[in-house]
Amino acid sequence: MAPMPRDTRGTVLVVDDEPTIVEVVSRYLARAGFAPREAYDGPAAVEAAQRERPDLVVLDVMLPGFDGIEAMRRLHELPGEPVPVILLTARAEESDRLIGLRRGADDYVVKPFSPAELVARVEAVLRRAVRGGEAAGDDEAGLEPIVHGPLRIDQAARTVMLDGEELALTQREYELLRFLAARPGRVFSRDQLMEQVWGYDFYTDTSTVTVHVRRLRSKLEPDPAHPRFIETVWGVGYRFRP
Repeated sequence: MAPMPRDTRGTVLVVDDEPTIVEVVSRYLARAGFAPREAYDGPAAVEAAQRERPDLVVLDVMLPGFDGIEAMRRLHELPGEPVPVILLTARAEESDRLIGLRRGADDYVVKPFSPAELVARVEAVLRRAVRGGEAAGDDEAGLEPIVHGPLRIDQAARTVMLDGEELALTQREYELLRFLAARPGRVFSRDQLMEQVWGYDFYTDTSTVTVHVRRLRSKLEPDPAHPRFIETVWGVGYRFRP
């Protein structure tokens, strides 16, 4: 994540082809202490991020030039840690929301939305990103690895090995796996996981958790339909099976 300017809480790039939405969201972000930047299509969003790396991008799915999913893919290819992305989607675009989450979006907000809620989502995502960065620092350098059979989570290096091979996990996938694996046998609801792993202390759509569990299973499990590690407890949530 890019270093925050001294006089702001961070830089947020707002991308939408509707100028009114960009203006309103930027105004609310500025009131909350952020430095908003603006773009109105896919190519302009990537160019803006290359010119000045933002701390977070609020990105509409439907954009001219190329859409938000493609823009997010290109943003994640920029050097350094992936820039956190919150997608803006229309209510009828459920497939776009799921595709976005599977491809690495940190959150999504459905239009029409409350600008104040969007700012709260921005704060939560950035708070989680900062905590993730701190977790890789000296405070956790001495933590013991979490080991369950062939699975080894090195908390100091923030790496996950399965059968001796390193898994390519996103930051959020890593945090979700580490949280569950450190508490084997305990069942957590989706709301609890949203609060503990995503840092949200307000209601949000918990399908984000479901998508991330599926992504984790696709990387962890030889047969994701019959998971060895992350078990679904029907009607309740998930638990890590040691």
